[in-house]
Amino acid sequence: MNGTFGNVYEHREWARAYATLEFPGTYYLGFRDLPALIRRYDHGSRALDFGCGTGRSTRLLRNLGLNVIRADISQAMLDQARALDPSGEYHRVPGDITGEFAPGSFCIILAAVRFDNMPTEEKAEALSGLRTLLAPGRCLLLVVSSIAIYVNEWASFSTRDFSENRHASDGDRVRIIMLDVPNCCPVEDAVCTDAH
Repeated sequence: MNGTFGNVYEHREWARAYATLEFPGTYYLGFRDLPALIRRYDHGSRALDFGCGTGRSTRLLRNLGLNVIRADISQAMLDQARALDPSGEYHRVPGDITGEFAPGSFCIILAAVRFDNMPTEEKAEALSGLRTLLAPGRCLLLVVSSIAIYVNEWASFSTRDFSENRHASDGDRVRIIMLDVPNCCPVEDAVCTDAH
C-alpha cells in the first residue's frame, strides 16, 4: 500500500457517532452467530475485545457473562467507551499488544471488524500477538468483511460512489460509506482476501 493509512476512528466526531451504533442492518449478519460460538468455546471468564472501539462488541461479550478487557488504538473511541461504561478496564494499544498482557491471559479474544482497516503488513504480526495472549485451547474469534461488502449496496453500507473498489486486490485501499451513523463520510479499509 502506498502512503499513510488513516485512522478515521481517531476523530472525536466519528467516535461519538459510532458510540450509539449497535447491530442494525448488515451488522447483524456479522454478529448474529457470535453468542453461540462464544458459548461453545468459552471455558473461562476473561475475554479481550481487541479493537473495542466505543464498546459495541464489549457489551455483547459482557451480556454473555464474560469479564471483558477492552483494547483499542484510538483514544477517541476509548473515551466514548469509557463514557458509556466508566467501570471498565481500558487499554490504549498503539502498537504491539503483547506487551500489555501476560501470555495466556484470555479464554476468548474477539477482534470484530478490526482487521478490515489495518495495513496488510501489520495483520500477520497482530494475529500472532493475539495468539500468544490466548490460554491453551482457547478461542480467537475474528469478524472480517467479505470483498463483497466493498462492491455491493447493503442496508448499512454504500459503495456506489467508489467504482475503483471493483478492481481492488490484496492490500489495496477501498472506501465504503457507513449509512447507520449520522455523518456518513467514507471510511478507508484494506482488502485482505487471505482472511476469508
